Amino acid sequence: MKKVVMKDVRKQDYHYEEAIKMLQTNISFSGKDIKNILITSCYPNEGKSDITFSLGRELAAAGKKVLVLDTDMRKSVYVSRFEVQGNITGLSQFLSGQIGLEDLLYRTNYENLDMIFAGPFAPNPTALLGEDVFSILLKKLREYYDYILVDTPPIGSIIDAAVVAQKCDGAVLVVESESVSYKVAQKALAQIEKSGCRILGGVLNKVDMKKDKYYSHYKSHYGSYYQKNEKE
Repeated sequence: MKKVVMKDVRKQDYHYEEAIKMLQTNISFSGKDIKNILITSCYPNEGKSDITFSLGRELAAAGKKVLVLDTDMRKSVYVSRFEVQGNITGLSQFLSGQIGLEDLLYRTNYENLDMIFAGPFAPNPTALLGEDVFSILLKKLREYYDYILVDTPPIGSIIDAAVVAQKCDGAVLVVESESVSYKVAQKALAQIEKSGCRILGGVLNKVDMKKDKYYSHYKSHYGSYYQKNEKE
């Protein structure tokens, strides 16, 4: 397996790190059959990929074998965001038959954390993700990893996430504070549910902690929804 160095250049944030640890704990208690976890958002730039990688790193630090699988073959950010060097091959090339599994998986500089990059832009990502070869890949990978965090394009913009959701055990929806309406978030949740994928919960991201009143308003909406799903 090839190795890459991924540099996290973000400033340390105590509240963010504690929230990721809480998310990691909640994922760990979601059930032993929950291995393929879809992470999506309503719109681009809500912080979905940062949360996915941070969660993967936290699960790996807890001793779990973790794979971050980037399925955004339209607009991936991992190579640029984490300053990955070299000629990186990825999912689009694998699904189109250009490379084999040995050129798909990368070991990162974080212990227990591996990576599959999206690869070059693909003109037909929805079709590629709907093929049997992607389903077979996920089945093979779940035999080796404790968790596969599947980062998808925003479900509110593109159908790709709904296609991938059909092949996952659970889903987490990332919602940017003050940028996504309750109605839009509910529509995204409904799309995930329609795929048959279990909703594990949501992450309210980029919260201004000084605006407690606004945060409480959001919590009253989303909290009741997720508590309902946890009881079911």
